[in-house]
Amino acid sequence: MTNANESLPTRFDAKSREPEIYAFWDKGGYFTQSADTPRKPYVIAIPPPNVTGSLHMGHALNNTIQDALIRWRRMCGDAALWVPGTDHAGIATQFVVEKQLKKDRLSRFALGREKFIERVWEWKKEYGDTIINQLKRLGCGCDWSRTRFTMDDGYARAVIESFVRMYKDGLIYKGKRVINWCPRCLTALSDIEVEYEDTNGSLWHVKYPLQSGAGHVTVATTRPETMLGDTAVAVHPEDARYSAMRGKTLVLPLMNRAIPLLADSYVDAKFGTGALKITPGHDANDYEIGQRHGLPTEVVIGPDGTMNANTGKYAGLDRFKCREAVVKDLQELGLLEKIEPYKLPLAKCYRCHTALEPYLSEQWFVKMKPLAQPAIEVVREGKVRFVPERWTKVYLDWMENIKDWCISRQIWWGHRIPVWTCGDCGTVMSEVKAPASCVKCGGRRLEQEADVLDTWFSSALWPFATLGWPEDTADLRKFYPTSVLVTDRGIIALWVARMIMTGLKYMGRIPFSDVLIHPTIQNPEGKRMSKSLGTGIDPLELVDQYGADGTRFGLLAQMKQAQDMRFSPKRLEAARNLVTKLWNAVRFAITSTSPLPLGEG
Repeated sequence: MTNANESLPTRFDAKSREPEIYAFWDKGGYFTQSADTPRKPYVIAIPPPNVTGSLHMGHALNNTIQDALIRWRRMCGDAALWVPGTDHAGIATQFVVEKQLKKDRLSRFALGREKFIERVWEWKKEYGDTIINQLKRLGCGCDWSRTRFTMDDGYARAVIESFVRMYKDGLIYKGKRVINWCPRCLTALSDIEVEYEDTNGSLWHVKYPLQSGAGHVTVATTRPETMLGDTAVAVHPEDARYSAMRGKTLVLPLMNRAIPLLADSYVDAKFGTGALKITPGHDANDYEIGQRHGLPTEVVIGPDGTMNANTGKYAGLDRFKCREAVVKDLQELGLLEKIEPYKLPLAKCYRCHTALEPYLSEQWFVKMKPLAQPAIEVVREGKVRFVPERWTKVYLDWMENIKDWCISRQIWWGHRIPVWTCGDCGTVMSEVKAPASCVKCGGRRLEQEADVLDTWFSSALWPFATLGWPEDTADLRKFYPTSVLVTDRGIIALWVARMIMTGLKYMGRIPFSDVLIHPTIQNPEGKRMSKSLGTGIDPLELVDQYGADGTRFGLLAQMKQAQDMRFSPKRLEAARNLVTKLWNAVRFAITSTSPLPLGEG
């Protein structure tokens, strides 16, 4: 029999001790909560990581803050509940599975929709809990018995219910718009899913001859390949340089098509030459100008990023190869006046980083202004508080200038849009359960929409769908609204605002009272942490070296209210040493107060 002093080493061995301690807590049910407890609730719903994800430093900081808050309120005697879960990440997950299929020389189209979705579920079963297990290694005290997944049956029911209610309330419509299109993912993206990267480009000055043969108008463009779809050139009504030319007809170079020179106040007379080429099929602002002036719309770039049959000899070329060919042909015809270097923000897909294409297509949209107004008021009134307070302005600026939300995605993994069209009479229906027959003519030739919903549409319901909505559950009555949301500034518009809007619409109450925006972690040199750039740090390696407590405390000790924080490994070393001091203090207390050998008395 050994005494306590001999059985407790002088240094805390995190690698062996922390898993034992965590397993003891988890097995003992210390993280779980029940709706029938009389104690005051304190609730956090975890920002659900993508099911494709693995732990990075942003996750480590975000979840450490949540864990600290939950443990503090648990020690205060509150019914502290931390709801965990993962997001199905439609585009990202489909991308991963398609890459696997490519290795087997297969495609999703070769499998078909049903078989492909089966493959995704197989992948999820094998790899989908990776980040959950990593959060456990970090020491996160979530109620794992409540783990939700946005494609689970119960959660999927909530998503479909939300769509049907919005549709029947007149908040969802289908319309033709120029949207952000990813030629690699072959799907639409909403405006706030677009990443912009400053790129060195060019400004090509192209001569558009007057049909009369007497002169020309020079247009400056950053995308000469899209000129093949021009249907007009516009100038500002007050631009005196073009007063004598307005109303005349131009000849579109390379296509030899007659197009008008018109006036529109949208044009910036100070940019380029003051003459703007109008391509309604490939620019959202041009589309609006085209609608105002009754212009035809030419789509010249296909969904895969190649030029279509409307482009004559350029058909089949990749859009960027077409650009080279167009510039070469313009030079040979003497229609290229000059080329200037020009820096521009290149729009890229936030998932695969492919250059996006503005693309005219029919999509499903949510009318946002009716939902936004109540969500603006609760923040202005202080019912929802941002910490630090400066992020309130970011939220309000976006909400006050909100645009309708494109929610349809042309992929297969996700919540399929619950809309059916009757093949006999054309009636359109939206129901929670698939209708057996047409509500108007009784016909049974019903076809469901092929598109799925934007992943953010489902995650917007997170604070209450995780608790059982749309059912009136005991959990929902006890634990909604949640107390605080801990998140990153990058998803204030993508996620935070949408949760406030849906919480007010469906629950009649705010989803949380406080939004804590934590800083973004940079590497010690102040660069963005990125695995692909070689500037990332694996938090699990830090856990191996400093222990979960050392890593977590070291991260919290560095956190300030600044937008960014530079990570310092030295602070983790100091935190690990503090853990050892606490260990030795406990060791001293045990050995000083217990005369009996450890295990007796």
